[in-house]
Amino acid sequence: MFDQQQLTRWRLILGKDSQESLAPLSPAGCGLSAEQSEMDEALEAIYGSDSDQEISRSEWESPTAGRPHGAVKGRSLPRVARWLDQIRNFFPKDVVVLLQKDAIERRGMKELLFEPEIMARVEPSLDLASAVLELKNLVPEKAKDAARQLVRRVVEDLRLRLETSFAQAIRGSLDRSQHAAFRSLPNLDWPRTIRRNLKNYNRSVKTIIPEQISFFRRRHRQNEWNVIIAMDQSGSMSTSLIYGGIMGAILASMPAVETHVVAFNHEEVVDLTEHCTDPVDLLFGVQLGGAEDYWKATSYCERFMHTPAKTLYIVIADLFDTSPNEKRFVRKMEFLLESGLRAVTLLAISDQGQPSYNANLAEKLTALGMPCFGCTPDRLPDLLAAVLKGRDLGQFADSVRLS
Repeated sequence: MFDQQQLTRWRLILGKDSQESLAPLSPAGCGLSAEQSEMDEALEAIYGSDSDQEISRSEWESPTAGRPHGAVKGRSLPRVARWLDQIRNFFPKDVVVLLQKDAIERRGMKELLFEPEIMARVEPSLDLASAVLELKNLVPEKAKDAARQLVRRVVEDLRLRLETSFAQAIRGSLDRSQHAAFRSLPNLDWPRTIRRNLKNYNRSVKTIIPEQISFFRRRHRQNEWNVIIAMDQSGSMSTSLIYGGIMGAILASMPAVETHVVAFNHEEVVDLTEHCTDPVDLLFGVQLGGAEDYWKATSYCERFMHTPAKTLYIVIADLFDTSPNEKRFVRKMEFLLESGLRAVTLLAISDQGQPSYNANLAEKLTALGMPCFGCTPDRLPDLLAAVLKGRDLGQFADSVRLS
């Protein structure tokens, strides 16, 4: 016989269809408490036996289902609002995010995200922000503010996560060849200070007692490096585009870096640089979907490459070039790389999963000296530091693949 608590867990995992088969395994049967029944209802809404079918709008909006929540604009709140309350009550934040993602993918809830009262209830997540950006042209006027607020909450959280790392990468890589007596902790040259004081190692306290401390010169010239971010607008890149937009906004705020951000497909290239002060405006300027033309995008960006040896060209793309210009794109990149340009292709910027990409084109570009690889968000500052320090980008790409 199973332990009752263990049996209950299996019942919640397997769903209501397992009730009859599990009940005989315990003298007490397999009943659920009121709280467990509500948890079961929340899980069944997404993972029930009919969950492969998209749930209809009328099902979610059934005013008779569950306990009442009051009226909104003359009608009952959608049933999904109750479901959102349930999962927040029963599960931790990371599980709530996963359940919302599955609800969108398995139960066709995308259209319901465009109800303002629902949008205010969801747990902001990267997946939800990606879904909103993909469908932003379908968002009704009444829900546009709520949609932007959801994306803004996600963007600001990610920006806080990355901003300090980018600042440290730039500060640690530029203007580090000269020293001065200006005493400021951010300008402390730790390696040189340690080397100069190794002779002062104190065995009793097991540490170095510094007598000579070295500081880097506090000097920040304007636009020492030029970073151009070209973002493929295909729908499969939506998550990567969010990170690309945030990266562009962070770099644009730093005086040592000249930043340009463009988005492209096979028809047009849109310069979004003026929106870098607000990454949400930048992301809403991207029109997801359509084919890609990398030659057209690179030809447009070439106007910004005024100092190739001090320019990093970042292409965020899956490299599925549907234009007839793939060979022209390869020749264009060969010419630019020979001029001293540094370039990488980020096939995906994601915390999980392997990127889907055109391996044939990626191999051609890598052979030219433009490495192509998937990158986790936390490695983006490392990528920038590698460029600013003059490291081999191929070696950096290999280290990313191995980590």
